[in-house]
Parts: sequence; structure tokens; C-alpha cells
Amino acid sequence: MFWIKLIRSLIKTLNSDGTPGQVATGIAIGTVFGLTPLLSLHNLIILCLVVLLNISIPAVMLGFMASVPAGFLLDPAFDQLGSKLLLGVPPLTGLWTAVSNSPGIALANLNNTVVLGSLVSWLVLSIPLFFVARWAVAKYRATIYERVRRTKIARALFGSKIYDLYKMFRPG
Repeated sequence: MFWIKLIRSLIKTLNSDGTPGQVATGIAIGTVFGLTPLLSLHNLIILCLVVLLNISIPAVMLGFMASVPAGFLLDPAFDQLGSKLLLGVPPLTGLWTAVSNSPGIALANLNNTVVLGSLVSWLVLSIPLFFVARWAVAKYRATIYERVRRTKIARALFGSKIYDLYKMFRPG
């Protein structure tokens, strides 16, 4: 039943009242949770922004779930990039020293090569990802959704009274 609920949530998110920009923002922001180590100060700050601003939370979850496998696969590249930024660029040495010695900013753990490399990669990729996701959501809503809605699977997912009944009486 988890997968059915997940698919329903995904389709509802793509067709929600939120604008394609809001959904795309959620997807782009959600990728930070999948690409960077989850227990980081920047993720806590971003999570607070998601809660405070009008960003689609299901879209954030979609971005997170879609980017977790990429995050694990790209960890060696993030490590290399972070190492290059921390050790290979002499003009940045003063910046990294100041960051490490600052009481609040030091908690961001930017002296960790994987954290730094993944955060910088996300910052660079988030803007193109936003535009691609916004275009894809708008295109999906304009063309594909009607065809998907008419399929037997979609009618079964959204018209299933059995599933709704299960949802009311499920344990836990």
C-alpha cells in the first residue's frame, strides 16, 4: 500500500493547485537533502525555509527521493571537488580559516570535503534543475496528465474506495 500511496501523492503533486514554479522549487530544494549529508546545518536552515515559505512539501520529498541514489553515486566526485576547493585553491585558504574559526558557521561542517563539494554542486545545479522541472511540470499538466488520468491504473488508484477504506482503518 505504501507504493500506491506514493504514486497517488506524486500524481496529486504534479496536478496540485500550486504553480509549476512552486512544484519546481520544491523539487530543486528537495535535491539538497538527497545530494548532501542529511545531518547538516544547511539542511536544517533549508528545512525551516521550506516550512515557512509557500513551497510544495510533496515536491520537496519527490526531489529528495529522486536525488538520494545520485547523491550516493556522486559522493567520490563531491569529495574530490570539496578537496580541491579546500586545499587546491590558495586564495580561498583565508576564507576556510575564517569559516572554521567562526562559532556559528563552523557548525556547517564546511571543512568536510563531501559536505562542501555536495553543497557547491547543489548550488550550481539547483537553478538549471528548477527551470527543467518547471518546464517538465507545465508540459506534463498540458499534455500528459489527461492521458494518464484516463488509464485504468490511474482510475483504479484514485477511484479505489477499497484503498480509501483501508486508509481509514489501517493500524498505526
